[in-house]
Amino acid sequence: MDAREVNLTLDFCLRVGELLISTGAGAADVTATMRSLAQHLGLREAEVDVTYTSLSMSFQGDPEAIPVHTTRQVKHRTIDYDHLTAVDHLVRQVVRDEVDLQGARIALGRIISGGHRRPRWAVTLGMALMAAAFTVYVGGEIRVIILAFISGATIDQLQHYLHRRWRLPLFYLQVAGAGVATLLAVVAAALPLDLDVSTSITANITVMLAGISFMGALQDALTGFHVTASARILEALVSTAGIIAGVTGGLVFAAAVGVPIHGAVTGNVTTLQSITLATVGGAVGAAAFAYAAYAPKRTLAPIAVIAGIAVVLSIAVPGDVGRTWRVAVSALFIGLVAYSVATRLKVPPLVIVVSSVVPFLPGYSIYRGLTMLAQETPATTSVGLVALFTAASVALALASGVYLGEYIAQPLSRRSWRIETRLSGPRLVGPLRKDKSTPVVPAAETDS
Repeated sequence: MDAREVNLTLDFCLRVGELLISTGAGAADVTATMRSLAQHLGLREAEVDVTYTSLSMSFQGDPEAIPVHTTRQVKHRTIDYDHLTAVDHLVRQVVRDEVDLQGARIALGRIISGGHRRPRWAVTLGMALMAAAFTVYVGGEIRVIILAFISGATIDQLQHYLHRRWRLPLFYLQVAGAGVATLLAVVAAALPLDLDVSTSITANITVMLAGISFMGALQDALTGFHVTASARILEALVSTAGIIAGVTGGLVFAAAVGVPIHGAVTGNVTTLQSITLATVGGAVGAAAFAYAAYAPKRTLAPIAVIAGIAVVLSIAVPGDVGRTWRVAVSALFIGLVAYSVATRLKVPPLVIVVSSVVPFLPGYSIYRGLTMLAQETPATTSVGLVALFTAASVALALASGVYLGEYIAQPLSRRSWRIETRLSGPRLVGPLRKDKSTPVVPAAETDS
């Protein structure tokens, strides 16, 4: 292989890896995918190094030859399951020899430069519907559901404007979004409507938590990519701190103007009606998030079904077990079914996993902890700290439960373990190595 082809191959692998990690894929999946591509395209001894902010590859075909080393920076990050799915399919086509290097580079350029089949206003509608659905999930009434819908749309448009106009970091976007959600709730609470606006704030906290990559952070920690895991965990903590700052500021303003906003009280999920509402709210909220994240339309109904069943499982677990273990059981179920469902839908399992766990994000625990801390008494402070620790344990239970389910449902063959030595767990993105025991997913059709 001449120097030009080596450079083109390394550049293609790096561009694929950049897009994968910027859309939420774990470092282990990105490394294995890049190595698989390089090996299939003729660079059998290429070295890959992936961190959260940069990717590098090096190749030395002969001990006496000058090594080729290339790097690429990860500058933008977003949840974009349309591009993630398209790149995943392109990688599979390259591995199956359905497209050569030149054709793959052209196709990748079209994916990166192309827009979405879904307009921006539709994304805002999805985020608003997600907020309204989660209000149903936590037991809100119809007027609070409408408030949450308006708040969700306002938050999305505000964050989109601030990002495009001022390029503000994610922390400030989260502060602005959480602050707006709380201020709108304060205005609604000041009206003579007798509304429990705390459920609207809780739902919008969950919406903003959905954009934080908890799954990728824990996957990196479990698979040995500790530098990338540390960066992702720090980013998640900073983003969550932005939500806390925004909500706290809104609560302080509410106290200053004399508008009482109490801690959230979830609905009683012991009757058939309440269980049905919680199931429908969780299912619709998960599908709405997938829609807002540009997931293919064919995935929306399966995601809603999986999330709905997971909600029923969390309710069915005895209450004395504790919320963390109930969430862990639901996450384990999601991890068990995500791989087989994703295979049939021809999408990466990450699309199914992240969307389905959204209803279980600890928006309620975070809001309850903040309201308790805002009262500044010894009794409420201890309760608030316990609620915040519960939120952290719920996030950990979600990620670890899903990943354990993938371990059980998606075992790797010995051949894959030998070839992809850096991989220490199941794949949420990218193809497994082709062998007799690993079925190959057919090429994807267009979004339908």
